[in-house]
Amino acid sequence: MELSVRNQLAGTVKSVKAGTVMAEVVVDVGGNEIVAAITAGSAEKLGLAEGEDVVVLIKATEVMIGRE
Repeated sequence: MELSVRNQLAGTVKSVKAGTVMAEVVVDVGGNEIVAAITAGSAEKLGLAEGEDVVVLIKATEVMIGRE
C-alpha cells in the first residue's frame, strides 16, 4: 500500500500497553522512542507486539519545538 504521508519511520515495537479503549505503543526508531496512542481495537487488529517491525506514520497539522 502506498500512502501520501511523507514522514514514515521504520522501527520496532518496544512495548504495547493496552487499556479498555486505548493502547500506548512505544516504537524504537534508531535508538529513539516514539510513543503513539491508538485505539485498543487497532492495536489488536494490527497484532502489535514487542519485537514486531512497524512503520510509524506521522501526519500532523501542528509541530511544536521548545527550547529552555
